[in-house]
Amino acid sequence: MSSSNPAAPEDPNQASTTPEALAAPDMQALEAELEAAQALAAENLDKFMRAKAETENVRRRAETDVASAHKFAIERFALEMLAVKDSLERARVVDINNPDAVLEKMFEGIDLTLKLMDSIFQKFALTEVSPAIGDKFDPEQHQAMSAQENTELQPNHVLMTLQKGYLLNNRLLRPALVIVAKAPAEATGPSA
Repeated sequence: MSSSNPAAPEDPNQASTTPEALAAPDMQALEAELEAAQALAAENLDKFMRAKAETENVRRRAETDVASAHKFAIERFALEMLAVKDSLERARVVDINNPDAVLEKMFEGIDLTLKLMDSIFQKFALTEVSPAIGDKFDPEQHQAMSAQENTELQPNHVLMTLQKGYLLNNRLLRPALVIVAKAPAEATGPSA
């Protein structure tokens, strides 16, 4: 028989070359690729979740460390200040029956306590700001409480220090409270 019917296959093996037959192996390859991609996605999701959890743990540890650092930041300073407190407590137990000896001991104890505090301040980079009379007013380190007329000093110069200021590692902790000089007001005569 001749093959006048184009739809009928001439070769029985030719049936496997139809589009459906060709798609079956491609479908299997695509399914395998999909499974591999899904496995890779699951693996990457697991890695991401672990990295996220680790990052969260690091953040929590850092917060705890910062909180602890804030809480105990002055521990060394506090230990040093205990010596000052001990010194002051020793001064409280002095026998007051001999007033002259008490006064002498009191001043001696105050001087020793001040030396001890100065030593502690030096250890912790706590520097005194104590402007002398005649020093130029520095708004970065001084706070003017008032201005008084003065003929001996130039305006904006320190006339008196009311309270010392302090720097901590060269950063202002407390300004020195000062009174500054100002030019005397012009004496005005009676108006005409």
